[in-house]
Amino acid sequence: MNRTYHPLRSLQAGHWFKLICGASFQHLPIVRNLALACTLAGVDCIDVSADSAVVLAAWEGIQAAQSFLEQARDRGIQTHGSPWVMVSLNDGEDPHFRKAQFDAATCPPDCPRPCEAICPTQAIVASQSSSYAYHSRATLTEGVIASRCYGCGRCVTQCPYERISTYSYVTSPSAIAPLVLEGVDALEIHTQPGRFVEFCRLWQAILPWVGHLKVIAISCPDGDGVVDYLRSLYAVMAPLPCPLIWQTDGRPMSGDIGNGTTHAAIQLGQRVLAAKLPGYVQLAGGTNGYTVKKLRELGLLPDITKSQPSAATPSALQNTHPISSPAHIAGIAYGSYLRSLLAPIFDKLDAIGIVQVNHYPLSSNAYVDTPIHLSKPASTHLEAYPELLWEAVRIAHSLVKQLKHQSPVVSS
Repeated sequence: MNRTYHPLRSLQAGHWFKLICGASFQHLPIVRNLALACTLAGVDCIDVSADSAVVLAAWEGIQAAQSFLEQARDRGIQTHGSPWVMVSLNDGEDPHFRKAQFDAATCPPDCPRPCEAICPTQAIVASQSSSYAYHSRATLTEGVIASRCYGCGRCVTQCPYERISTYSYVTSPSAIAPLVLEGVDALEIHTQPGRFVEFCRLWQAILPWVGHLKVIAISCPDGDGVVDYLRSLYAVMAPLPCPLIWQTDGRPMSGDIGNGTTHAAIQLGQRVLAAKLPGYVQLAGGTNGYTVKKLRELGLLPDITKSQPSAATPSALQNTHPISSPAHIAGIAYGSYLRSLLAPIFDKLDAIGIVQVNHYPLSSNAYVDTPIHLSKPASTHLEAYPELLWEAVRIAHSLVKQLKHQSPVVSS
């Protein structure tokens, strides 16, 4: 019951909080630990790659959190413990569905490697000296750890030799059926103005599975005619058997860059709100620690202190498809910003499992002179280290509570 009731109530009340792990982010230990920490912090939805292994990792994190719910509540954290799991699809080329690539063996030895410094997930492996260098004796040629890359593209513009490129992919609709049957709660479609035919083709392919979902989200960036485009998509989808979220993707994958990135997300959200499209409006793309403050200043979030809990039953909520208030944003999704806040915790967790060995035998009579990082048996599970676990939960909850708990507005 909780898994249906609480997220829907959050949408209704205007404090829906979604964690975006990344449509192309596939680092399983981090996905698991993100899901664990953010479940305990009180998030409503966890958005992951449409990959069965990634979905399983998210479910494992959610399940692991169940043993710590009472401890979280004792710490003053309001958590229902059962966020929805959402997977993402795209109807064409999209920055969220791409990876960076380059051959590190061709990099000049004197390159300062700005790509390593700019990468927000430490996905760049530009040298054998990197902390994420391979543990084998083979020459390193791969420059990007694909599972860690979520396609932000920042390394591409930083390379002084223009050696880094990207490759994109389209997630197959056939991947959705087994995921939905295995318990995925929600589906998000990434599209953009000008792709109506492609969207219709994708929608028809996934239509048999829509009835199994608790919510559908449409993620769209700004562009010419964006509101008319969204109207045309609704005409294709209606009637829907579940609630609909319009995710206004203001400035994709940029929330960790600076406070100013939130303005594009808010401006696009305001335009979609003004259009009074059926469904809920949720911000993404550039959202950060400044977003809630700015929304409250603009009067775009409901006053939580005056909102009353819904008396509707879970089944009644599930079968209603309300139109979001023309004055309020229903929720916010956080991706790169929240992950950047938690990155130091995961770095510490990585360090626990690494030990330096000064002389490592390559054969019975050969040794290397420089230290090589080796993995030692150590758990990658965040809950194995309580101090790190609760620090991660504290950090995540510091962002969640901005949206879910009313606080005085301080003018900038």
